[in-house]
Amino acid sequence: MTVNNISGPHVVLLATGGTISSRASGTGGAVASDSGEEVFASMAVRPSHPVRVVDVFRKGSYLLTVDDMAAISMRIQEALATPEVLGVVVTHGTDTMEETAYLVNLLHDDPRPVVFTGAQQAADSPVPDGPDNLSQAIAVAASPLARDRGVLVVFAGTIFPVTGVRKCHTTQLRAFANPDFGPAGSVSAAGEVRMGHAPARIEPLPAPGTAAGSPRVDLIAVYPGADSTLLRAALQAGAAGIVLQGTGIGNANHELCRGIAQATSSGVVVVTSTRVDAGAVVPRYGDGGGEDLRAAGAIPSGLLRPSQSLILLSLLLRLGTPMSRITEVFARRGALP
Repeated sequence: MTVNNISGPHVVLLATGGTISSRASGTGGAVASDSGEEVFASMAVRPSHPVRVVDVFRKGSYLLTVDDMAAISMRIQEALATPEVLGVVVTHGTDTMEETAYLVNLLHDDPRPVVFTGAQQAADSPVPDGPDNLSQAIAVAASPLARDRGVLVVFAGTIFPVTGVRKCHTTQLRAFANPDFGPAGSVSAAGEVRMGHAPARIEPLPAPGTAAGSPRVDLIAVYPGADSTLLRAALQAGAAGIVLQGTGIGNANHELCRGIAQATSSGVVVVTSTRVDAGAVVPRYGDGGGEDLRAAGAIPSGLLRPSQSLILLSLLLRLGTPMSRITEVFARRGALP
């Protein structure tokens, strides 16, 4: 059941929109329209604990900014300020779930679980997957087995750690994967939660002030024949940070290396990630490759892919973190536990 005034143990559901709340619109295309209460009411299985529903906003996650993601994090912290809350579930679009959940995890300083979930099929589809995903996410959020696991993603019965999680398919119901860090556990349709070995958690980063503002961080792709035109445009637009989506183990070319050397010498922070699905960024090659990028001042992202590298760099810049500390944070958070 959902309730507004609760004195006993309960789960908080924060609704932010996404496919799980979407229906066909009169102007064409599905849009986020259902309230959190409507999303909750769609579940066929009633949860074993009371649930308090809070509407944050109703947006497709492709519309979210880093500031929107920070606002979700603040609402989670507000929910956890109530001692009777067992855990928090966030319904969210799948497009940028890996970014928002990762930002929340970077700031999460509470043993109680925060669980992100969503859907691949809209609420008005013949067979929506959102109700089952939500039911299982609530079961995980209420489970003592999920405590001290940080932020989790629950999708199609699999529980994922947030670090390294990514959307792996545009349309299939099993939409998420975590190639490097693997799953954290599973949850059955009946709500039975099973968790694997818990790696040691990394201490959270401090929350930025509300007036700090988000510095501009741009993502630049490396591709055959890429030059520094897009890099220069990002710098001219005021980028304080650049995430380079390199090839292979984090490679580029001569022109990009020169452009990055100029950027870092002027104080811009550059992080090298990769377009490859799994494996670490390893500075190895010269002649315009990853070792030349490192020599130009770029920071390897380790196992963090471009999406989560951008979130981490954005937060660190927002906190005014010095370059040497940024390098240390990426080395630690981009490594296998």
